[in-house]
Amino acid sequence: MSASDLPAILGGTPLRLEDPPAWPGDWPEVTAALNACLSDGSWGKYHGSNCEAFTEQLNAFHNIAETILCASGTVAVELALRGVRVEPGDEVILAAYDFKANFQNVLTVGAIPVLVDIDPASWQLDVSQLEDAISEKTKAIIVSHLHGGQVSMQPVMELAERHGVSVIEDACQATGAILDGQRAGTVGHVGVLSFGGSKLMTSGRGGAVMTDRSEIAQRIRLFTQRGNEAYPLSEMQAAVLRPQLERLDERNVVRWDSVRRLSAKLGQLTSAEGVPILRPLIDACSFASDDCPAFFKVGLQFDPERATGLTRDSFSQAMRAENVALDAGFRSLHRIHSKRRFRAVGELPNAILCDEHVLVLHHPVLLEGEHATQQIYDSAARICRHAAEVAAATA
Repeated sequence: MSASDLPAILGGTPLRLEDPPAWPGDWPEVTAALNACLSDGSWGKYHGSNCEAFTEQLNAFHNIAETILCASGTVAVELALRGVRVEPGDEVILAAYDFKANFQNVLTVGAIPVLVDIDPASWQLDVSQLEDAISEKTKAIIVSHLHGGQVSMQPVMELAERHGVSVIEDACQATGAILDGQRAGTVGHVGVLSFGGSKLMTSGRGGAVMTDRSEIAQRIRLFTQRGNEAYPLSEMQAAVLRPQLERLDERNVVRWDSVRRLSAKLGQLTSAEGVPILRPLIDACSFASDDCPAFFKVGLQFDPERATGLTRDSFSQAMRAENVALDAGFRSLHRIHSKRRFRAVGELPNAILCDEHVLVLHHPVLLEGEHATQQIYDSAARICRHAAEVAAATA
């Protein structure tokens, strides 16, 4: 091997000379929206035109009746729980591999999280385990679409209908995604979005609750209206989100094309036995031609047994040295909370695999095109070629 083949973590030159791309980008349309806020004074108003216009835009985009803007995706989940009347002592089912705030929100309203495992075929909530998880105390199910994957919502809704429970569809990582002709967040009884600083649409902070059920929206408004809005999205935040929504579909298509290319390339990265070392959590061939997943993070399963001594963390560290923003995924909820705080269905083996093996690639690089996809693959490949040396250097 030549010296030029050395990974950056061993003293070589990073294959990506530029840092991971900044987010948000330098978007003229967002700058224009901010300038308009300055000139019309709406940036400092309680009630200007921007929040109302953005709400209408979200309703039309999602073909949904009611959208309530709020301060964050985390707040949106809490409001959704309150909107479907989750009360102290109730149970709420969610995947054992999920964002920590969803678990914490269940506790916040006084309910009990019930954790089910992940489906190893999709690496999303295992719908087949929901029936066993339901008890007489079950009030709601939180369904999160994570790492580019999506849960098939129809069987979830059919089961919920049979048992009289509500479904909260968390699309915070899947803004604008389309599955079976429907937008993520619109199939459940109530859906939630996030506009946090790293999300596909960002205003630094912010979120939204969406529903076609007027009674749910009314309960949320009764909770949030206290002489003023208790958890507001500002007029300035709404203004900068509006042009981003106009380009969301276009950008999601570009990201999806990048993921398909990356998936094909990573299939070439195998151990001596021909087993993939790093593979996408989703199967790019499992989506219909008119589906479009959305990638806040691209989930990848790292196999340390095939990587000649590399651990997930050492591989991530080496990829970071190549200026590729690849990090460990979530911690599984049952491994970071006391057993007194939740009920688990089974041993959760696949959630444990996610806890130990999942890596996530942050989305901005997916907008850079084919050359960036090639850089990501080439970086991973040369790290694997020097796996033993990298493992020793990062031990």
